[in-house]
Amino acid sequence: MNTNKEEQILRRHLKDLANTSYYRGICVFSDFLNLNEQNIFLSMKNELPAVPYYLYGGYSNAERKMICFCGDERISKQEEVTFPITCIQIKPRNKKFSDNLTHRDFLGAVLNLGIDRSKVGDILIEENKGYLLCIPSISSFITDNLIKIKHTMVDTSIIDQNDFHYEPKLKEITGTVSSIRLDSILSIAFRRSRSSLSGLIEGGKVYVNSKEVLSNSYELKENDVISVRGYGKFIYAGTSYKTKKGRYSIKVLLYT
Repeated sequence: MNTNKEEQILRRHLKDLANTSYYRGICVFSDFLNLNEQNIFLSMKNELPAVPYYLYGGYSNAERKMICFCGDERISKQEEVTFPITCIQIKPRNKKFSDNLTHRDFLGAVLNLGIDRSKVGDILIEENKGYLLCIPSISSFITDNLIKIKHTMVDTSIIDQNDFHYEPKLKEITGTVSSIRLDSILSIAFRRSRSSLSGLIEGGKVYVNSKEVLSNSYELKENDVISVRGYGKFIYAGTSYKTKKGRYSIKVLLYT
């Protein structure tokens, strides 16, 4: 299926969800959306009925998120919404003989079960353990069938959302730039030249707060979350001071 066809299907689906929520006065949830799909949604808000919406992926600053179209007038803020998200803990049965498991390993093992990517949110890795966010209807299937990742036997268990507390590991990176342009900040964050990264922006691989940005000269605001496909994600923490040469001292917090 080509990209345009996929986008048309997504747009129709989101309109259907929004209309259902609006006319029935209920909360309706999408599956997990990737950054590009979230960007498509944000671009079509004016085409949808005037129903409140919330984006959430199971924890603060999640990359893959669900949309809640909230037609229930009794709900006035996101904290009152219960998103249908289940967290599964995946850990090696024997730490001593475990492979060094990566995000790709966890994701590959899950998708090899025949699960659609849209049913799965972020996968968080912590000391060779994985935390998988997914829709509740597939959680039991995963815990029953996911027994091995690479050569490592694993145990799975559903954990209560109240017991799931994820604190991302952030690496502080500082540098100086002549202006708060997106390409300059990317250069500091990933320690690459501006010219080598400009193609990523023009190629639609850079998102600021889930919205695609195509301009190298886009100016970031403090606490913007920037995601770059194939490179990673960071928070722009702002400007500390201006040097005598007129350059800005900036800080970013890189997710590791």
